[in-house]
Amino acid sequence: MTTGTTAFCSLDGKTALVTGASRGIGRAIALELARAGASVVLGYRSDADEAEAAAQEAGGRAIQADVSDADDARRLVEEAGELDLLVNNAGLTRDGLIARMPDEDWRDVLETNLSGAFYTCRAAARSMMRRRAGAIVNVSSIVGLHGNPGQANYSASKAGIIGLTKALARELAPRGVRANVVAPGYVDTRLTRAISDDMRELMLSNTPLQRFGEPEDVAGAVRFLCSDEASFITGEVLLVDGGLGM
Repeated sequence: MTTGTTAFCSLDGKTALVTGASRGIGRAIALELARAGASVVLGYRSDADEAEAAAQEAGGRAIQADVSDADDARRLVEEAGELDLLVNNAGLTRDGLIARMPDEDWRDVLETNLSGAFYTCRAAARSMMRRRAGAIVNVSSIVGLHGNPGQANYSASKAGIIGLTKALARELAPRGVRANVVAPGYVDTRLTRAISDDMRELMLSNTPLQRFGEPEDVAGAVRFLCSDEASFITGEVLLVDGGLGM
């Protein structure tokens, strides 16, 4: 019987690109895929020191790129090499009520969160289809399903990721390539630590498991969807939210 940490949901011999991987959920995903045996490339836009430190811990390499730029996203995928796995986690927030939301805050969030995922998927898809193998996991959010006041731009971008991924799943399935979504609930990151105590309490009261998620909770779900154990799963949205969305 096979033993060891990579026996279940092993990614041995796979090459993975994770965007937005310098910290938080993206960093946890990169480290989890590396623990599963994958060779990991960490994409990042800023925070070079954090990205390089995470890459060293993962035994991989870091590549700077702005995925909201189509040419830069293509360069990132090309420099990452022949990919077996693509995880789109890059994202940002520019919160504000819609009546006062500047055009640039709308565009910046949509271009990074949604267009960035489209650009990298487009760049990676042709090689995956040619080899008739590969898995894509796009990170959405519970707010992409339910919305959130003050986050019209972020909610729209995360809802768009779900539609994009379902379309991808249908297009790529005949060539043996899978595409799925992980939609986290409230996860303990820098963003959630910065919100008020009252808002944190409200979030917890609406979460049946009565705790915030950890980045590693999301990373485990991504690892599963990347693995052969999920070989008959495509076009799905996996909520990692402590029961918030049920």
